[in-house]
Amino acid sequence: MGIIAGGGQLPARLASAAQMAGQAVFVVKLDGHADDAELDQYPHIVLRLGAAAKILDAMKANACQDVVLAGKVARPSFSAMRPDWRAAKLLMKVGMKALGDDGLLRLVGQELEREGFRLVGAHDILTDLTVTEGVLGAITPDDQAMSDARHGLRVARILGQADVGQGCVVQQGLVLALEAIEGTDEMVRRSALYRRDGVGGVLVKSSKPQQDKRLDLPAIGLTTIEEAHKAGLRGIALLAGGTMIIDRKAVIARSDALGMFLVGLPDQGEGRLL
Repeated sequence: MGIIAGGGQLPARLASAAQMAGQAVFVVKLDGHADDAELDQYPHIVLRLGAAAKILDAMKANACQDVVLAGKVARPSFSAMRPDWRAAKLLMKVGMKALGDDGLLRLVGQELEREGFRLVGAHDILTDLTVTEGVLGAITPDDQAMSDARHGLRVARILGQADVGQGCVVQQGLVLALEAIEGTDEMVRRSALYRRDGVGGVLVKSSKPQQDKRLDLPAIGLTTIEEAHKAGLRGIALLAGGTMIIDRKAVIARSDALGMFLVGLPDQGEGRLL
């Protein structure tokens, strides 16, 4: 299994699970993004994001068959990416300026499959990652919280359809913040600047309606719980089947300890651009 690794703990967890299942692992650590020292125990190479030809050659040289993309990657500008000829050729097919994150990831996935690799989702390897429907911890959201959560899901799905972001913060029916290139944690911190009096808001995360679920499913972890609590939010709502929780037991235990709810929302098919 080839793992193209960004930041966070997910790539190392995937490597460990694959190895325990008897599958050899080779890791491509994306320079400036992959930050987990646990990955160094596996055969690996460090390459910059724009070195597409070297990434493909390294995975072929190490007999990779399955490939999974995992971890946080802050999307750089075209110049900062310094694309090699292979990456430049890929980007020129549609023009990078016209692509959001989902469009770019789809191109990467298609290119990997054209090269003969089998694209695998992180949730296919770690089956406990995917959020299930219903209350996930000991705290049950009240009617206002569920109203905010459902409204947030509609907003997040529209935002995702436009290939902008995967989440928002809603308090008492008001959208305090939308996720764009800054990512979830920074969006949550920003939402605290606009907090209203009264009961706190809700963080909502959703995959994009058009998204290939093997690529970049939105995820939360302990850091998200801590940031949401600091921002005065009282819970997190996640699209069931379309989001992941990293270190599920620890996340639920921490949210319970902080008095925050976690809930998986069903996909109602809502959220369409006008």
